[in-house]
Amino acid sequence: MTESHSLPQSLTHKIMAAHLAEGTLDQGTEIGLKIDQTLVHDATGQMALLQFEALGFPRVLTSRSLTYCDHNILQVGFENADDHAFLASCARRFGIYFSKTGNGICHQINIERFSIPGQTLLGADSHTTTGGAVGELAIGAGGLDVAVAMGGEPFFLPMPKIIQIELQGSLPPWTRAKDLALEILRILTVSGGRGSILEFSGPGLKGLSVTDRATVANMSIETGAITAVFPSDDNTLDFLTRQDRQADYVPLSADPGAAYDRTITIDLSLLTPLAAAPHSPDKVARVSEIEGIPVDQIAIGSCTNSSFTDLMTVAEILKGHRAHPRVSLVIAPGSRQVLLELAKRGALTTLVAAGARIMEVACGFCNGVGQAPKTDGISLRTSNRNFPGRSGTASGNLYLVSPETAAVSAIYGQLTDPRKFGPAIKVTLPEKFEIDDSLVLPPAEAGQETPIVRGPNIAPLPKFSAPKETLSGPVMLTLGDNVTTDDILPAGAHILALRANIPAISRYIFHNVDPGYPERQKAAGSGFVVAGANYGQGSSREHAALAPRYLGLTGVIAESFARIHKANLCNFGLLPLEFLNASDRSKIQPGQKLSLSGFNASLKPGAILTVKNLDSDSSFEVKLDVSARQLNMLLAGGLLAFQAAKGQPLT
Repeated sequence: MTESHSLPQSLTHKIMAAHLAEGTLDQGTEIGLKIDQTLVHDATGQMALLQFEALGFPRVLTSRSLTYCDHNILQVGFENADDHAFLASCARRFGIYFSKTGNGICHQINIERFSIPGQTLLGADSHTTTGGAVGELAIGAGGLDVAVAMGGEPFFLPMPKIIQIELQGSLPPWTRAKDLALEILRILTVSGGRGSILEFSGPGLKGLSVTDRATVANMSIETGAITAVFPSDDNTLDFLTRQDRQADYVPLSADPGAAYDRTITIDLSLLTPLAAAPHSPDKVARVSEIEGIPVDQIAIGSCTNSSFTDLMTVAEILKGHRAHPRVSLVIAPGSRQVLLELAKRGALTTLVAAGARIMEVACGFCNGVGQAPKTDGISLRTSNRNFPGRSGTASGNLYLVSPETAAVSAIYGQLTDPRKFGPAIKVTLPEKFEIDDSLVLPPAEAGQETPIVRGPNIAPLPKFSAPKETLSGPVMLTLGDNVTTDDILPAGAHILALRANIPAISRYIFHNVDPGYPERQKAAGSGFVVAGANYGQGSSREHAALAPRYLGLTGVIAESFARIHKANLCNFGLLPLEFLNASDRSKIQPGQKLSLSGFNASLKPGAILTVKNLDSDSSFEVKLDVSARQLNMLLAGGLLAFQAAKGQPLT
């Protein structure tokens, strides 16, 4: 599809056209979008702000940028507290709003207080897509891309395909938006949305509140999609009015007759409660078909399902009941606003009486910070990912379910179809939510003296040189399909605490795959990782590219890449090479030495390169499928060096 204002436009095209800074809306070409808002948090913000500082930008040039403390909230040592002091001081200095620990999860708060229909949001977190619930074009990216956008530069991505998700009917009792999100994953799998944006339409939207839409938009990234976007309609106005933000409302929708690259029609009335079984969000089954599995732990919350509606519904289900003696039940509200509203309704008393433990208002269990299940334990979670080891327990088995399924299962002590429980629960929303933004601290005025606080865990940024014309090195690892960024760099409290320290965190690269990798890679000084399709799916954590580069990795040869990770590889000068013939992958063995030459300024985007296997005396072809801008970044040694070459001073 091409940009044309004479033809009916999708909602995605309308927002992109209004923010187009470079390029044209021709599919497959690279475009640059003006970014209105950005967000980072305390697992990605440290690197993003170190990079923003290194680029020499004096203040942010977005309409609003925010930093949240919501991931690294477990303070068993000085590291996380030091990181928060660093982030707060950077926010004051650079013109960024700072959300303190205890205020809540970035995506929940952004929807409540800051997301605006028709604007663009770039976040250093893959679930930034949540903002699509109010008609915002909200995209996750690596921290370096966000740092550049904070400085007023465009954000670049290939012009995507647009997949229309047309919703018919209405959700039956006990079937919720989480079940719709899982149904979309069942259809598209964890890679079927790659290179696409999901745009929602149809009469079924009337029955989906902004809270419902946020759940679906949040999990759109699990399909590999760039983001998801919903129209801004009467439901959006209702939500913003209850947040006392009706002035932010703008009606937005696709033009009648707008063209799409693909249309998927879903009849909501046919959906049933669903669950994603271990260990992938697309391993979806009907709860009725797999129920009866004994459960050890149930964790309700995360940026996917921690809203007032979600948790008030859970409280109503649990009222007069107790969690099964076998079950450890934990509940984490998504924001301080949600916590306050639950308290006002008496829901916290209900939850505690039912045997639930109330967790801190933060990401917590979702990113492996606390609440790891027992060895081989079964954990039902309302979060968005169930990758191996993500819970903090290598042998843990995570099922992704709706809050209703989780709450009913907590009572019975086993995975249970919630439709057995009785009449469905209906929750009444407050006419106006309690508004208290006192934990969002404004930045200092421009020109005010604001020193940056650096604890000993805030390490200097690594510096990388431009690559040589001939690149060679051993095959360090051979991996399969759908390698996640959790596989490359695990989550968990002890590792997350090192996000500001690349030398320290690099010791954990591929820790759950091959604990000896960091030492071998550093000793080798160069090398390649070989993998299958959709390499780097999952989190936006740029550390999964930056730390391997620090150790000496030269590039990754895969059948295909997830969008954010591929961009991160380019940002740090790591070659993302794609097999021309997928069968060549099986011929490569760990330890074999590979070599490719001709990596110089004469290369063109999409160049075909020959890789020699020096041990087997054979060769195979790979494609460097990058834009001209990304190619220049790779030749410069990464985005920081590329920006410096453009004349942007590095401090």
